[in-house]
Amino acid sequence: MATPSLQFIIDSHSSDVVDGTQTDLNLHTRGQQMFPVLSPADIKRVSRFSEIKHFHDGDEVFHAGITTFGLMVVLKGCIKVSRHDGLGNTSPIVECSPGQFTGEVSQLSGRPALNTGRAIGDVDVLVTTSEALRALLVAEAELGERILRALILRRVALIELGAGGPILIGPPDHPRMFGLQSFLTSNSYPHIVLDPSCDEQARHLAARYKTPLNDWPMVVCPDGSIKLDPSIQELGRCLGMLPDFNPEKTYDVLVVGSGPAGLATAVYAASEGLSVMALDQACFGGQAAASARIENYLGFPTGITGRALAGRAYVQSQKFGVEVAIPAVAKRLYCDDFPLRLELCDGTMIRARSIVLSCGARYCKPALANLTTYEGRGVYYWASPIEAKLCKHEKIVLVGGGNSAGQAAVFLSEYAAEVHMAVRGKGLAATMSNYLIERIRATPNIVLHPATEIVALEGDADGLKQLRWRNNQTTVEEDIAVRRLFLFVGADPNTDWLGDCGVGVDENGFIRTGFDVTAAQCRALGKPGFVLPANGPIRAALETSVPGVFAIGDVRAGSTKRVAAAVGEGAAAVAQIHAYLARLPVTLRHSASDDVD
Repeated sequence: MATPSLQFIIDSHSSDVVDGTQTDLNLHTRGQQMFPVLSPADIKRVSRFSEIKHFHDGDEVFHAGITTFGLMVVLKGCIKVSRHDGLGNTSPIVECSPGQFTGEVSQLSGRPALNTGRAIGDVDVLVTTSEALRALLVAEAELGERILRALILRRVALIELGAGGPILIGPPDHPRMFGLQSFLTSNSYPHIVLDPSCDEQARHLAARYKTPLNDWPMVVCPDGSIKLDPSIQELGRCLGMLPDFNPEKTYDVLVVGSGPAGLATAVYAASEGLSVMALDQACFGGQAAASARIENYLGFPTGITGRALAGRAYVQSQKFGVEVAIPAVAKRLYCDDFPLRLELCDGTMIRARSIVLSCGARYCKPALANLTTYEGRGVYYWASPIEAKLCKHEKIVLVGGGNSAGQAAVFLSEYAAEVHMAVRGKGLAATMSNYLIERIRATPNIVLHPATEIVALEGDADGLKQLRWRNNQTTVEEDIAVRRLFLFVGADPNTDWLGDCGVGVDENGFIRTGFDVTAAQCRALGKPGFVLPANGPIRAALETSVPGVFAIGDVRAGSTKRVAAAVGEGAAAVAQIHAYLARLPVTLRHSASDDVD
């Protein structure tokens, strides 16, 4: 199973997965951007952040899944970068000559290398740690831009080639296989998928481990270790996406949720010198990342995909040193002492001086008896290229009348033979932006079914086979043969995990902030809602009922459910965090950089 070299991707058409924009990599300039040769002056600038190391011919310079480094600039000799896939195959990827450097975007955050590098001849390299690399990118703007562009394009090429990351082995229609593949794709992580019924090496490996049906999928990690039916958390640890937390460290800002609001807070806070940890239970970008095209976001007249916007923000956060942990599921918030503490579902405890809740909302699920049976096997809550390929040339049903549903319908209409939109209301005008309504009307293979809801699902061991829907005006029910159902029926606030920590929520579960908190407290005391507290500071606009805990984005009561509004709130929260930290006693607001790493 040979993997072609990166030269192959330069000579072919590719799409920029990390940056999210279409990129033609057969342009000569793209090849130069991916593998630039640094000038002596450039190398001199890099050397201020680096140290020289020597390797002999044949030495292993770095190892996939194990070695962490920021950047290695070759001064003498050559480094041959190869993929060792855990199946006994070694495939060359690229050779870095003097003036060139190794690495891709993983090196910004100190994650393990995706591939293995070996010295050809006696090799001298400038080794720059991840921390020093981030300092270099900020201090040397023009050089940093060239380096960062190369790292991004290399990640894109690795995704296109499947030339790094884990190997997923299992039947392609297995629901757990779909879940792991969706997780990796949503986080722009390169990987390979092999079907043991078609690939001989995959079949032999499965036979060697005597993999039973309930242990699919098998995962070969970059370091060569094998995992049978791993959870998302186990896969995240295998790839270094879910790090080992330091219980002695206290962050200035802990961001729970890495959608547009959370990423905005993380980027602005880190760029202003605060130490930041950002968590997410699934992938960066939140629900906005599922938007096939956002056309009303300021500054993008031709539109931008939610995945592209999230990808850019994520790389930007890495540039400024934000620590990101995915998948990390919050279990409980402790607000009874200082610093504040957040417990994850695996028992890990994280400490922070301030916490920003941008945990968004969870997809609503209709009350259908066997819905969970078909999740990942015909029922989906997301419309990414993975799902789009599954429904190519098929008839599909999509439920929902909001903007996300409209964007998904338009996107899927490019793949599916027919897209049937079922909405409970009389139409789309009350719930969807006009530009999307017009686009849906102009798309011939999208059919709108107003006053319609799904009442039953039917299928077998292979997945969904048909559904029954009902017209609520005529009460007529009809069976529809369909294998793909997409649900975009709204979301509930993700706040039930807050428990008894004292963060106030409204009657719908959304978090109260600012004056809304004061008004609710006044109403509870039988006073008019506009009366300000007689003592104590006025609460910041995005601060919750617990000092030092802020809420932004979709999870905040009264928020505008738009990406631009979420980004604005994320940026505004940072100024309020600075003001809060400034009010703390000096002994409590020292920089987290003074803590143990």
